[in-house]
Amino acid sequence: MSSLKIASWNINSVRARLVIVEQFLKAEQPDILCLQETKVVDGDFPRAVFHRLGYKHIMLCGQRMHHGVAIISRIPITEDDRFDWQDNGEARHLGVRLECGIRLENVYVPAGGDIPDRDVNPKFGQKLDFIERMTRWSEACRCPTLLVGDFNVAPLECDVWSHKQLLNVVSHTPIEVEALTRLQQSGDWVDLGRHFHPAPGRLHTWWSYRSPDWTKNDRGRRLDHMWASKDVAALAVAHHVHETCRSWERPSDHVPLVTEFRI
Repeated sequence: MSSLKIASWNINSVRARLVIVEQFLKAEQPDILCLQETKVVDGDFPRAVFHRLGYKHIMLCGQRMHHGVAIISRIPITEDDRFDWQDNGEARHLGVRLECGIRLENVYVPAGGDIPDRDVNPKFGQKLDFIERMTRWSEACRCPTLLVGDFNVAPLECDVWSHKQLLNVVSHTPIEVEALTRLQQSGDWVDLGRHFHPAPGRLHTWWSYRSPDWTKNDRGRRLDHMWASKDVAALAVAHHVHETCRSWERPSDHVPLVTEFRI
């Protein structure tokens, strides 16, 4: 048996947050880091920093100024796959295979705008359609798989600071929760966050920049997730949300998740 530590983080511009990414990698030493919202084209990705830290295997799906995902690894990764679940060419997915046979899928679901009505707000419709396309993929998925990323949905009542006040706020509306629930059920996915930290315990991964002191009112949401097929979930031994990263210098509004496995 060997250990495997996989991290996922919406970094909100990898070049703007490179100092804290390096700080995190040195402190936590994950084998693999999945990033979302990298906001950089592949040619400008800061590979040298990761190579210097021992992360020699890098696969990218970048886009200038918006979106973008990356998988950075100390161990070999193959089969660079990209699914256009947004159906418009946006860089929101990257999938690889590990030598142990596990598929690792890194996804950045659209935020969906501000109004939870597809007729008034096309971005909200795009988000729902994105999740529906993921669901069709999930139904056919037969490989041992770990699905990680910023899903931009907080599904449970306890996944937000106030269920009552956020019921009509995009990321926690019933229609989004229903769509994400269908996705989870389509592959019988195990939500590793809630597997290791059962509801109704507090488990937030995102805090708005609008609050000058995010710790004071703690208005967080659990938008970031790690889901595993049952065979992969059986290998998981720990799951951590690194909340303290939200207080680091020039932080992302999201914090990293880390799951440890025994392979």
